[in-house]
Amino acid sequence: MRSPRRCSRNGCPRQAVATLTYVYNESTAVVGPLAAFAEPHTYDLCEQHARSLTAPRGWDVVRHEGEFEPPPPTTDDLVALAEAVREAARPVQRAEEIDVDLPGGHQTGRRGHLRVIPPAH
Repeated sequence: MRSPRRCSRNGCPRQAVATLTYVYNESTAVVGPLAAFAEPHTYDLCEQHARSLTAPRGWDVVRHEGEFEPPPPTTDDLVALAEAVREAARPVQRAEEIDVDLPGGHQTGRRGHLRVIPPAH
C-alpha cells in the first residue's frame, strides 16, 4: 500500500494537503490543492506550511482560498490493502515440513538451510 505523501519541508512529519509550484517567468508561487501525483519541481506541503508560505521580494503568491483536505483513499490503495490482508491470512508451509520422495524409497528433506542427500549407489 502506498504511504500518504508527507510535507516536503525538512523535519515536518505531517501529511501533505497542498502542492507548491513556481512559475519562474512570472515570478509567482502557486499553492493549490494536493496534485494527484507527485511531480518533479513541485513541493507537497502540510496545511500549516501551505498557509504560512511567503515568497521572495518581488514575487507574488497565488494561494487556494478553500480548505486543504487530505486526498481520499484511491481504489489502488484499497486493492493493495485487501491483497496484503489475504497474503497475511494465507497459511505458510514451513521448510522443515517439505519432503520429496526419491526412487528407491529414499527421501530428501529440508531443515532450515540444510538438505539431506541420500547416499549414492
